[in-house]
Amino acid sequence: MASQDWFEKDFYAILGLSADADAKEIKKRYRKLARDLHPDAKPGDKGAEQRFKEIGEAYAVLSDPEQRQQYDAVRAMSRGGARFTAGGAGGSTGGFEDVFSNLFGGSAGQRAGQHYTTYGGRPGGGYAGGGYDAGGQGPDLEDLLSMFGQAGGVDPRFGGGGGFRRQQPTKGRDRQATATLSFRQAVSGDVVKVRGTDGVTSKVRIQPGVKDGDTIRIRGKGDPGPSGTPAGDLLLKVAVQGHEVFGREGANLTLDVPVTFAEAALGKTISVPTFGGPPVKVRLPAGTPSGRVLRVKGRGVATKNGTGDLLVTVQVVVPQRLSDEARKAVEVLAEQDAQADPREEVFQRARQG
Repeated sequence: MASQDWFEKDFYAILGLSADADAKEIKKRYRKLARDLHPDAKPGDKGAEQRFKEIGEAYAVLSDPEQRQQYDAVRAMSRGGARFTAGGAGGSTGGFEDVFSNLFGGSAGQRAGQHYTTYGGRPGGGYAGGGYDAGGQGPDLEDLLSMFGQAGGVDPRFGGGGGFRRQQPTKGRDRQATATLSFRQAVSGDVVKVRGTDGVTSKVRIQPGVKDGDTIRIRGKGDPGPSGTPAGDLLLKVAVQGHEVFGREGANLTLDVPVTFAEAALGKTISVPTFGGPPVKVRLPAGTPSGRVLRVKGRGVATKNGTGDLLVTVQVVVPQRLSDEARKAVEVLAEQDAQADPREEVFQRARQG
């Protein structure tokens, strides 16, 4: 379909739609008309056949977001005073093709092997790049529109300029703020008030699982955008306070648990606390050394990537005072271990190094 048709045909009227119809309405309307006007439904009806072609042309352009935007720009330009009519030999008014001829030299079909192509690479037409189809340097439709200023309804909020291409809107400036969270707020999440570097106070929701040193981007909490464009973001730097009992390694919580020498040596099931939940039972195998880490699945930090574990580190407690009976028992144990040197392996490794 020739580009001239973009000035002369109202595709919205052809489909019986308003210019603000959405993609769903366009598709629904076209399908209904296509069923009613299809040659198989009206054999021999030349009028219906012509209408079927027209709605196909209209739908080909309006169903393609990019082509529809360009078509709307062309229509807006034509309403703004820059109109084109089909020119004939000797006519005083130039056609759409004459504009290209005057700009780039020669006229349509005057040079062998070169002629202006129709816009669109498929039946039904529509702008798809334009230009000469054999060796010529064809004009871009956007360049043509730029000759007429802000054609196509360019909104100055989107950058203005000579063409119809809409740039991304300029957001408002981002703001920065800091927040000090308790260990519990960081693990479980909370709604807190923060004051930005500009003194503006905002109430923001902290998602569970944030870590000390994280910077959280909170959408739309920055400065308002110019002329109604979107607001900027709030960049929140987080500092997390420590906890008296629990620590943290990524999504895992850590916990040091003291046990007696007897519990570690003989083995025992002990109870350990969890963060924000009931205690759990942990089995100490016989002969558990101090420093061994026992893992409790699913009792760590709940994050969007899953929940971590609770890592329990065993700390064997050495008694500071012994009763006479306890001392005698330890002395008996010492006599039995007299032949074993627990540091022998350390000395061997030291000599090898």
